[in-house]
This record gives sequence, C-alpha cells and structure tokens, in this order.
Amino acid sequence: MSLEQLIKKCINQDAKAQSQLYKQYASKLFSLCLKYSKNYAEAEDNLHDAFITVFSKIDQYKNKGSFEGWLKRIAINTSLQRYRENVGVFDIVNEGNIEDVTVDINDEDINIDFLLQIIQELPDRYRLVFNLYVLDGYSHVEISELINISTGTSKSNLARARMILKEKIEDYKASLNSQSL
Repeated sequence: MSLEQLIKKCINQDAKAQSQLYKQYASKLFSLCLKYSKNYAEAEDNLHDAFITVFSKIDQYKNKGSFEGWLKRIAINTSLQRYRENVGVFDIVNEGNIEDVTVDINDEDINIDFLLQIIQELPDRYRLVFNLYVLDGYSHVEISELINISTGTSKSNLARARMILKEKIEDYKASLNSQSL
C-alpha cells in the first residue's frame, strides 16, 4: 500500500491503516520524543499523545513537504507542549553575558553512546534548546516561540549546554588518557 493510500485510509479511521502507520513510524518518532523528554516513560507518553494528534489531524496533511517531516513536527511540538505545561517559568538572562562555546565532537575517541548519554543528562531547558538548535536546526527565534522564552535565553541555554558538554567531554578524554598510561 502506498503512503498516499495509507493516509487516505487513516483519514477514514481505518484501524488497520492506523496500526500500520504507527508501526512504520513509531521507532523514529520515539527516538525524537526521547530527545525532548526527561526519561523513557515520558517519551512513551509523548509518543502516544503525538499519534493521537496525528490521527485526529491527518486530514490536515496536504501532501506539501515530507509526511515524515510533518510527523516529526507533531512529535516535537507534543513533547515541547508537555515541557511547557510542567515548567511554566523560565529564567530571564542578560544577553551580554553569553559566551560562544564550541564543542569538538569529531574526536574518534568519543563514543556516540557517551555523547547521547551526556546530552540526555543535561538539565531540561538546556537539553531542549541544544537539541532544537544543534540536532534539529531550529533558529533561536523559532526556539523562543516553541518554548516561550526570549531569544537571549535560548542563546544562553545553548551556551550553557555547550559548556557543560565540553566539560564532560574533557573529563571523559582525561579519564581515557589516564587509563592508557
């Protein structure tokens, strides 16, 4: 069955088509939800809520752009909505105090699982901004609109996330060097 046929059947509330669509995209969307969730259980809840939204609004998809991109946008927005509901208040930050920190992740000694782990360990507000900006390519203006913060706070949270990651990577490299001695 083509994607177009699958979508049409989902619009008509066909349970088998909905199940097929879920099976086809759940793992990709789950990994996306996990990036924006505190833990595995919250990511599962976000995935569930995202699919409820997908099935209730699938008739609004107009075959413009990628269907997978449309699904990803829903999954991200669902996760961010839960975050906004749970957090409420954000720190106001003076933009003048922001340093641009770069993190060298092209080092062959750094394991991808370690990188994913330390990103997941970032405080929520830093992890969200880092993921949106670095991994998903959102601008600070878009991030500020998505999670209701100022662009300065977005920039500050990104800088702080990078600083934390840089410190953890440096500690990791130092531990590798001391083990090899």
